[in-house]
Amino acid sequence: MSELSDREQDLRRRIRECGSLAVAFSGGLDSTLLAAVAVQELGERALAITARSPLYPEHEQKEASELARHMGIRHLIIDSNELAVEGFADNPPDRCYLCKSELFDTLWRVAREHDIECLADGSNLDDLRDFRPGRRAGRERRVVTPLLDAGLGKREIRALSRKLGLPTAEKAAFACLASRFPHYTRITEEKLRAVGAVEEVLRELGFGQFRARYHEDIVRLELAPAELSRACEDNNRRRIAECGRRAGFRYVALDLEGYRTGSMNPYEYEAALQPPGAGGTVH
Repeated sequence: MSELSDREQDLRRRIRECGSLAVAFSGGLDSTLLAAVAVQELGERALAITARSPLYPEHEQKEASELARHMGIRHLIIDSNELAVEGFADNPPDRCYLCKSELFDTLWRVAREHDIECLADGSNLDDLRDFRPGRRAGRERRVVTPLLDAGLGKREIRALSRKLGLPTAEKAAFACLASRFPHYTRITEEKLRAVGAVEEVLRELGFGQFRARYHEDIVRLELAPAELSRACEDNNRRRIAECGRRAGFRYVALDLEGYRTGSMNPYEYEAALQPPGAGGTVH
């Protein structure tokens, strides 16, 4: 607890030193803690900015607005269309770099219009263990990373969120819908709506951690291992399968490995993380 308290104080110090701060605010675990501390330390000099986009389900955007009101932070919603960014829809391995470059440029323009000196995102210590090309865009654009710089990973972020009474303390990790597609599979609004529709049903059925991965006429469901059996219960199984067909998929498959972060990462990156002699993934 002492170490966590020290990191919290380091986080608060870093945010105060910004003078004024705009937070790239999705309403997820990381950006909510960042926004909550920012408004506590900076008051009216803190601003949360949420991008409204085809890549994010509508309920996530509504939750972000509700959270901002709950925390009392100034909140702006801006429109963003990553599909219009050159090369993004082709879904190359550096897709996140293309996306974040456009997003951070837009957020900086908004921040400057409101006389904000710094722009921050919710990058944290755990991000260093994953393939995150978007981080390069942040470094190039001087986006500060207070959670990461204070040495906070997911476990510490959840602990501090509980301490502050934030409703996101136990919220499952979420990533934009573009992460549901294998690289070089072209991304369209129709395909985004298809995987989004399947995930909405999973959310309505009470599943906590899930992804609907797109594979042409197959949607591959990754669920938390403890919830795999519940997906096979008759009512759940039928509703999920029916939704998959309505969304345009011919087959709905349940991944027996369950949910894992970065399962769509480039194989070359995954292989680089394997210890010598370890078996690789069959492709």
